[in-house]
Amino acid sequence: MGWTRGHVLRRGSFATVYTATSAATSEVLAVKSIVLSQSKNLQREQQFLSILTSPYVVTYKGCDITKENNNFMYNLLMQYMPEGTLIGARLNESEISNYTKQIIQGLEYIHANGIVHCDIKGANLLVGKSGVKIADFGCAKWASEPMFMAPEVALGEEQGFAADIWALGCVVIEMATCGSPWLNVNDPTSVLYKIAFSGKSPCIPGGFSSQAKDFMSKCLIWDPKARWGTTELLRHPFIELIDCNIGQDLWSSSPISVLDPYVWCSTEESRSTGTDSIQPMCSSYSLRQRIEHLKGNSDTEKWRWGWGWTNGNSGDVAAGD
Repeated sequence: MGWTRGHVLRRGSFATVYTATSAATSEVLAVKSIVLSQSKNLQREQQFLSILTSPYVVTYKGCDITKENNNFMYNLLMQYMPEGTLIGARLNESEISNYTKQIIQGLEYIHANGIVHCDIKGANLLVGKSGVKIADFGCAKWASEPMFMAPEVALGEEQGFAADIWALGCVVIEMATCGSPWLNVNDPTSVLYKIAFSGKSPCIPGGFSSQAKDFMSKCLIWDPKARWGTTELLRHPFIELIDCNIGQDLWSSSPISVLDPYVWCSTEESRSTGTDSIQPMCSSYSLRQRIEHLKGNSDTEKWRWGWGWTNGNSGDVAAGD
């Protein structure tokens, strides 16, 4: 595949995302690149993206290896999304309903392929002219592999599709409030303890219909076995309240959620060490040790999220329609 590398969209210890231009078609793409010898996890992401074809998932455009500045680089090419991410604007109920339906349709497709995304959040939901697409499969796992975010995952007990649904509920709160799903919690340790042991769900914002509140409650059921799945959620009355006439000028910068990736440093450790998966927590591994482990690796990879896949305050975005 012939293409020309453009400017940096964002940097991280895991990989760097650039714009790219196709030599054959002049199409603008997004390319995520890393030195070939360190590309095990990016190649894993490529394997997931290459088998997914959905209007609700960022389109895979190919991969290749290039030699640049005496280094061999592994490159993952994807659809470029110019409209930004699904963060930064407090949306009304109709808009939230519309975008939430598209996210659920994307999750339904991903789950049907046996994949758990593991990192559903506003920053990984990219907006284009046709709507919202799920992006960034860098943390994705097959359903039998562990990941982090929902209470059962924080406890190291159980992992599965239900964890993505919990994350969806948090995204709906983020869209409604333009803030974190957990209130009055200022440090990652407190957040993790609250998720794992409080037995509580994030506060559902007021000012919304009973249908909207009920929908969020179904996503945020503590017991993963009782939590609703994508099929049930698509039939919820809240999802039927869709107004397709949604403006595209709502996006601006917003603070990073306290539940962003630096909290879940086991994922980042697996990337930085080149391990293929996260090891389950054994019975002798206490939650205190787990917290300290997470805190101890909290600086491994902090991506700066602004109006999309950004580098500083550039405002550029990495993938789009």
